[in-house]
Amino acid sequence: MFRTIILNSCCILLFGLPLSGQSIKILQSTSEISLRGMSVVNDKVIWVSGSSGKVARSIDGGVTWNWFTVQGYEKTDFRDIEAFSSSTALIMGITEPAVILKTVDGGQNWKLVYENKNSGMFFDAMDFSDRKTGVVVGDPIQGGFFIAKTMDGGNSWEDNLFNKPVADSGEACFASSGTNIRMIAKNDFYFISGGLHSNLIHGYQKQQLPIVQGKETTGANSIAFKNVETFVIVGGDFTTKDSTIDNCIYTFDGGNTWLFPSVPPHGYRSCVEYLYGSSWICCGLNGVDLSTDNGKTWTLISKESFHVCRKAKKGKKVFLSGANGNIGVLEYN
Repeated sequence: MFRTIILNSCCILLFGLPLSGQSIKILQSTSEISLRGMSVVNDKVIWVSGSSGKVARSIDGGVTWNWFTVQGYEKTDFRDIEAFSSSTALIMGITEPAVILKTVDGGQNWKLVYENKNSGMFFDAMDFSDRKTGVVVGDPIQGGFFIAKTMDGGNSWEDNLFNKPVADSGEACFASSGTNIRMIAKNDFYFISGGLHSNLIHGYQKQQLPIVQGKETTGANSIAFKNVETFVIVGGDFTTKDSTIDNCIYTFDGGNTWLFPSVPPHGYRSCVEYLYGSSWICCGLNGVDLSTDNGKTWTLISKESFHVCRKAKKGKKVFLSGANGNIGVLEYN
């Protein structure tokens, strides 16, 4: 099907969040730890995960944090986390080997629920549609993207799946924020790729995206949905963090037509999250942007660097995490 690309240059009437009243408050900072995994259960319970085997949990909205180093995985980079409560969560270790671990006691103990020692294995992100059904995506193995699914809350994973999506030469996924895959319903998910080729993959169908690509450091990094018709994709080139060239696209018709913002996010962006109404947030190495018109225009609200931004599954608060153990919260001034 022919895909139309439209540059939206009309003036937009902003509504929703008052952009002049937004800021990011730093809640926590820990040197030499990179936090790319974040899961916000509600306005009080927040989990983060990252490098050097680190996981942290707050049960009071980010005022205080409990930090854990997962025993036996002190060198593992846990780039994604999925939490279901203050006691239960899953963490994803990206490689050497690629692993998934689960805790049911608030992070005190972790059980290995999946391990893959195959050469070239590299996990990128995971997502769940409910407490039972989830999926993890990894870089291509033997020409096809790695996909594994769970139907029992992550206690077991099925990776012997046929007809895996075929990857182009030089195409992979970015494990930048745990948000390059999104489940929109039970057994239904979308994910995005980058590198020499950047695509939207749904089922076993691929669609080339009009986002910057062509180098190993370019392409789509994150996707977020308002519904199956309206969603936003962000990315760019992480080696040119200030570039706004083709770093964001959005659609109102399920990807049949892609549009570029008239005012794009102000640099490379590793994560985008839908908030409510017409409001969205995205973040990257040089700051945080908000949109109140479904991605048509973006306003820079902070120059703080973050890898990931997530809204509470059951609640209104929005939290962020990034390099140097930075954890922040979106505030309404």
